[in-house]
Amino acid sequence: MIDKRMTCAAEAVADIADGSSIMIGGFGEAGSPIELIHALIDQGASDLTVISNNTGSGEVGLAALLKHRRVTKVICSFPKTLNSTVFPELYEEGFTELELVPQGTLAERIRAGGAGVPAFYTPTAVGTPLAEGKEHRELNGREYLLEFGLTADFSLIKGVTADTHGNVLYNKTARNFAPIMATAGAVTIVQAAEVVEPGALPPETIVTPGIFVDRVVEVPEPAHESELIAAGVSYP
Repeated sequence: MIDKRMTCAAEAVADIADGSSIMIGGFGEAGSPIELIHALIDQGASDLTVISNNTGSGEVGLAALLKHRRVTKVICSFPKTLNSTVFPELYEEGFTELELVPQGTLAERIRAGGAGVPAFYTPTAVGTPLAEGKEHRELNGREYLLEFGLTADFSLIKGVTADTHGNVLYNKTARNFAPIMATAGAVTIVQAAEVVEPGALPPETIVTPGIFVDRVVEVPEPAHESELIAAGVSYP
């Protein structure tokens, strides 16, 4: 089996190129891979497409990546949330494009992409502006929209514990998007508070099997987004 440990976050994201598509875990700070995102800011890749639940908060993590004008398109469900001030300005300026996707549809598009399902029908968003330009089809007397599976060049996710083979456990709401993003990224990079030796994780507790993970980096004391925002931190 391959030892997938990286020496640091910078090494883990070193080959992310301009124009890459990137899935970024989140659903609150439990799943936000802040150290990987900050390493990506330092690395300098630009013209990125980001697929995430939201657009970040304050001026750290994903919001900081946006602030440095590295992201030209966002695919997400909640572009404006508490403390999210960066993205609205970029959107109004016309710098960053938005593809708005209902949250359940976003999750299913990612899951489908990871499972090799190219498209599916859903009744969500029928009769709304989000249905414009999409294929409609009536099935069993109900109208549906065609939605396409999502994949990405890279997935950046945060676990609480991983082993050197890439098996991952998560903390609370980090499980909302991280496990499916792990399957949908061509290269999946995990930061974990603890990296243990093979066999240390009970097999029945593993959420993401190592076959879906390419790189693991240990971040023993990961930053908490809420604490950084409260302290007025702006990265870098």
